[in-house]
Amino acid sequence: MKKYNVVGKPLPRVDAYSKVTGQAKFTVDINLPGMLHGKILRSPHPHARILSIDTSAAEKLPGVRAIITGTDTRDMRYAFVDTPRYPADQYPLAQDKVRYIGDEVAAVAAVDLETAQAAIDLIRVEYEVLPAVFDPYEAMAADAPSVHESSYSGTSIWEEWGAKKTDASRADERVNNVSGRTVITYGDTDAAFAAAAYVREDRFETGSTAHCAMEPHAAVAHYDPSGQMHLWLSSMGIYYKRYVMSKVLKLPTSSVHIHKTYVGGAFGGKMDVYPYEICAAILAQRTGRPVKIELTRPEVFTTTRIRFPTYIDIKTGVAADGRILAQHIRTVVNNGAYRGTGPVVIFLFHGWTAPVYRVENMRYEGVSVWTNNPVGGPQRGHGAPQIRFAIDSQLDMIAEDLGLDPAEMMLKNVRHIGDVLPNGDVLKSCGLTDCITQAAAATDWTKKRGRPGSDRRARGTGTKRRGVGISTTTMISGAPYYPFASAGVVQLHDDGRATLLTGVVEMGQGAETTLAMVAAEELGLQLSDIRVVSGDTEQTPVDMGSFLSGGALVTGDAVRLAAADARRQLLQVASERLDAQVDELDLSNGRVCVRDRPDRCMSIAEVVHYSIKESGNPIIGRGYRKILSASDRYPSLAKGTGRWTDAYGFNAQVAEVEVDLETGQVQLIRATTYHDCGQPLNPQIVDGQVFGSVSTGQGQALTEQLVFNQGRIVNASFQDYRVPTALETPISDGAAVESFEPAGPFGAKEVGEGTLAQTLGAIANAVYDAAGVRIRSLPITPDKVLAALAEQAAQRA
Repeated sequence: MKKYNVVGKPLPRVDAYSKVTGQAKFTVDINLPGMLHGKILRSPHPHARILSIDTSAAEKLPGVRAIITGTDTRDMRYAFVDTPRYPADQYPLAQDKVRYIGDEVAAVAAVDLETAQAAIDLIRVEYEVLPAVFDPYEAMAADAPSVHESSYSGTSIWEEWGAKKTDASRADERVNNVSGRTVITYGDTDAAFAAAAYVREDRFETGSTAHCAMEPHAAVAHYDPSGQMHLWLSSMGIYYKRYVMSKVLKLPTSSVHIHKTYVGGAFGGKMDVYPYEICAAILAQRTGRPVKIELTRPEVFTTTRIRFPTYIDIKTGVAADGRILAQHIRTVVNNGAYRGTGPVVIFLFHGWTAPVYRVENMRYEGVSVWTNNPVGGPQRGHGAPQIRFAIDSQLDMIAEDLGLDPAEMMLKNVRHIGDVLPNGDVLKSCGLTDCITQAAAATDWTKKRGRPGSDRRARGTGTKRRGVGISTTTMISGAPYYPFASAGVVQLHDDGRATLLTGVVEMGQGAETTLAMVAAEELGLQLSDIRVVSGDTEQTPVDMGSFLSGGALVTGDAVRLAAADARRQLLQVASERLDAQVDELDLSNGRVCVRDRPDRCMSIAEVVHYSIKESGNPIIGRGYRKILSASDRYPSLAKGTGRWTDAYGFNAQVAEVEVDLETGQVQLIRATTYHDCGQPLNPQIVDGQVFGSVSTGQGQALTEQLVFNQGRIVNASFQDYRVPTALETPISDGAAVESFEPAGPFGAKEVGEGTLAQTLGAIANAVYDAAGVRIRSLPITPDKVLAALAEQAAQRA
C-alpha cells in the first residue's frame, strides 16, 4: 500500500480527550433553562381498537403542562419508506387502534419526570382487544387478523410462500398482511438446476436481536418565538432527520435546527425517526418551553426497532467441482407492526448475495409481513448477517457432501476485480480471494480442518471438542438515499491551521478523526492542525449520514475534494508570491516550497495572511460527492434493478470454537478476520470497528435473542438479554489485505459493518466441525446443541 504522511497511521482520536474527561455532550446530557420532561403512554395490548381516551384527571395534576393524543397527530403520517408502492403507515401517536405492545398512545410534558409519570398513570384508555397474529406465515393467511388494512392480494404468494393454512381450494383468496415484496431473476434457473451435478435445499432461521447501544434514545426540543425548532437528537444522520421532522411538523427545513451532540453508539438503531422525537417537538410547540424525552431501557428494547427475524429457504445447484450454477432463495421477514425498512431488508438480502459469489442463474424472492410484534429495522449489516449465515452454512454442507474443502469451494466461486454485478455495479476493487487465502493461512486452516473425509473432530480433551469454520461477506460504501450526497468545507487560517466543517455524526465510529486525517493529508498538515466542527445543520454542510457505510468513501471524498479546493487556492496564491508556476510547488509539513529550492518557501500561515491582505480571499475550500452519478439509474426495491453503490468492502473470517458435548456450551476461542477496506485511513480505528463487529457477531451467533410471549418482549433488559461480556471476549486478530479503491479518498472504502455478518456463519460452521451437528437456527444455544446431539445419537442407535 502507498505510504502517506497522515493517512494510514494509527493516530489518536480527535474526540478522545473530551470523552475521557466527561466534557463530551450527549443528548441525555442536554439540560436547558425551564425544561420540561416528557413521558409516553404505551399500549399494553398487541392489537386493540381505541374506543376512548380520557385525559381529564391527568390534566388536573399540578405540574402537568401539556398532553397530546392521536387526535393531535392525525395529519402526521410518516415512515422510513414512503412511496406510492409503499405508503407511510405510522403516526407519532396511535389513531384508531394499536398494533403492538409499546405502541404510542399519548404523551405528557410536566415539570419533572415523577409528575409526568403520574400523569401517564392517570390517563384512562378504553380498548376493544382484537385478535393478534405473531407468526409471519400465519399472518399471510386470508382469515388472519389484518394488522393494516392495505396489503397485496393474489394467488402467487399463497403458492410461493406456503402460508400454514393454505390449500388448493382457497388459492384465490386474499393474502393478508404482506408489507413488501421483492422478486429478482436473471439467467435460466430451471436449465441450470437440470444441468447441476448436485442440488441441495435447506431452511435456515434467525431470531431477533437488540442494538444494545450504551446511550439510551433521547430527544430535547425547543421551539423559539421566531418559529425555529431546535432539536438535540440521538441520531445517525442529521439531514435525514431534519427532512423527516420538518415534513411531519410542516415546517420549512431551514426552520429545523439540529444541534451537535455526540452519540453513544447506534448500530442502526438511531437511524430512523421515532415517535418520541416528534412528540417532544409537538409538546415544545404546545408549551413554549424545552421538552426532554429520554427512553427507559425497556422502552429502548421494545420501541426503537429490532433486527428482523427471518426464515430463509435456499436451493443451490452446483457442478461436480463445486462451482455454483444456480440458486433459488426465498426469504420471509417478520416485519412487526409497521413497515419500517421491511421492503428494504428483503431487497438487501439479494444485495449481500450477488457481490460475493458468481451465480449466473438466480431467482430471489423476498416478502416482509406485518405482525403484532415490535417493529423491525436497521441493525448493523442490515440483512447481511441473516443471509450470509444461511448461504455459507449451506455452502459448508455442500462442500462436505461433495468431498471438497469449503475454503477451496469459496475460492472457485468468489468475484474478482472487473466483475459486473447483475444490477450494473462494477467491482473496481475486490480483495475477497486474498481475504480467504490469508485468513486460512493465518489459522492453519488445512491442518485444523483436515482434508475432506478425514477424522477432523478429534481435537480436544474430555467432553470438549474444537472446530473451525469460515464465512465471507460484503458491504456497500454508501447507497442512494436522502440526502443522496455529502459535502465538506475546509477553511484555512492565518496561523497555518485549518477548520473542517462536516455534517457527519460522531457516534463512536471515529468519523471526525478519519475525516480530519483526509483533510490533513491533502493539505500537507498534521492531524493536530485540523479542528473539526461536525453534526450541526446550521453550521455544517449536507451529509448523507453515518449509515449505509458511506462515511469513508462518500463523505471522505467530499472532504478530500474540499481540502483539494483549498490546496488549489493556496498554491495559486503562493505561486504569485514565490514567482513560480503552480506545478513547480510542493506542499508539505505546513510549508509551500519551490521544488528543489528550499530557500524559496512560505508557511501556510504566511500564504493565508498574504491572500487575505492582498485580495481578501480567506481561502475556503468546498467539496461534495454524490453517492452515484446523475446518469445512474437508482435501484428498484421490488425488482433489484439499477445501480446501488460505487464500491464494496469484502471480508472473510475463520472462527475457532470449543463445544462442550456434555453441556452444549459453545465458546468462541478465536476469530481471525481479513478484510478489504481499500486503504485503511486509520488502522487503529479500523481494528476497533472489526473487533467490535466480532463481539456483536459472537453475541448474535451464540447468546443474543429477544424472547417473545404473545408479542411482549420478556427479556427487555441487560440483566436478562445476554450480550457477551469482557470475560467471553475471544482472541481477535487479522489484517487488511492489499487493496485500493479508485472511487474512494486515497483508496479507502467501507469497513466495520460488513465484518459482523460473516461471524455468524463462521461460528455455525465451526460448531459443526467440532461437534458434528448442524444448527440451522440462531442463536446456537446449549439446548439446541444438546438436542441435535441427542437426535444424532438416536439415529446411530
